[in-house]
Amino acid sequence: MTPHILVAGGGVAGLTAALALHAAGFHRVTVVEAAREIQPVGAGLNIMPNAVRELDALGLLDDLEADAVRTRELRYYHRSGGLISREPRGLSAGYHWPQLSIHRGRLQQVLADAVRRRIGPSAIVTGVRVAGLEQLPDGRPRVRLEHREGARCGRASLEPDVLIGADGIRSAVRAALNPREGEPPWNGMLVWRGVSWLDARRAGTFMLIAGDDRQKAVVYPMAERPGGDVLVNWALAMPADSIAGAARGDWNRAVPVERFLHHYDGWEFDGVSVPEVLRAAEAAYEYPMVDREPLLRWSHGRTTLIGDAAHAMYPIGSNGATQSIIDARALAHAMAHHPAPADALAAYEAERRPAMTELQRANRRLGPEVVINLAHQRAPGGFDRIDDVIPPHERREIAARYAATGAFDPETVNAGSPYRVPVSAL
Repeated sequence: MTPHILVAGGGVAGLTAALALHAAGFHRVTVVEAAREIQPVGAGLNIMPNAVRELDALGLLDDLEADAVRTRELRYYHRSGGLISREPRGLSAGYHWPQLSIHRGRLQQVLADAVRRRIGPSAIVTGVRVAGLEQLPDGRPRVRLEHREGARCGRASLEPDVLIGADGIRSAVRAALNPREGEPPWNGMLVWRGVSWLDARRAGTFMLIAGDDRQKAVVYPMAERPGGDVLVNWALAMPADSIAGAARGDWNRAVPVERFLHHYDGWEFDGVSVPEVLRAAEAAYEYPMVDREPLLRWSHGRTTLIGDAAHAMYPIGSNGATQSIIDARALAHAMAHHPAPADALAAYEAERRPAMTELQRANRRLGPEVVINLAHQRAPGGFDRIDDVIPPHERREIAARYAATGAFDPETVNAGSPYRVPVSAL
């Protein structure tokens, strides 16, 4: 009988895992999501070409592109306005697949609709969270589930053949496997995120990352609507000690834009005004910048972790959602090629964990964004010629090294998906 696979978490990682497993021949897949409904909420994200390749293999590219923007160029700026570097992205950089900027909620909705259409309307169960976990002698998980509706709370126990923890940085599955770990560590930075509708003439056609060694801004277009307006995603980062009365804060806390707007006065880069973007925001949300310590082990018997539950990293290099998508495909590929579930999870982990551990560490070193820090350290007041501050070969080496770490250099990506499942394995 086809194994029953339970996926904890209905975010990008969990929904992609369900679709990838279904495409690999596993039809008994259930996704449980703690939220009462999957809604198109959140801010924007970038999906790198290696992940777009995998979504294309799942037949989702057309649906995604209908509400996304192809990212063609990335620019790094000194906070004084000087251009540090400009890099072609996606198809413009020679990839066979585009890089997509998209609203997280839209991506999640496309994935959820596909899960319900392909696996069945009951494949996603909302309002249910993992409340506990234990391993049975044969390695199967016994999962305690909790459903809460107002003051009423229902509980159940389930014994799936495989459990996939895709429940994010505060994963209940990870916590059950690592009960002494505690809260995600904070690096002292606060992040503000939001989206704004702007006239296309003011939104820019590129993704920009600007700032210095203490303060940064990321701005890029991610959707268009008739009439010429563009939906712009923005994310800002500053040390909490720079903000009066600030502390670690909670997750996804709504705050007024005025809390941080004045810190970005005068930030304008090739026609894109950060203050103008912020003043047009629908809302602003504050987060502590946190990640997770790399684990020595993801898989325990027939239970494993994917996405942020496995390797949450700082929001650098557009690798959060990207690597979650790759995880999902790698896991489904391993499941299709190893009849014993525990062997499949071990094979998946052996491939993915070392690379993701290195990427987590690279992001702590600021990944490709380190060029902003270098420019500030070497020319704090700005520069006339960036080549005199950071030579071209040094800038190229920084970008190439990070791309190789994440396996999203053009040569690797254009070789095609390593996660194709031959008919004989289905």
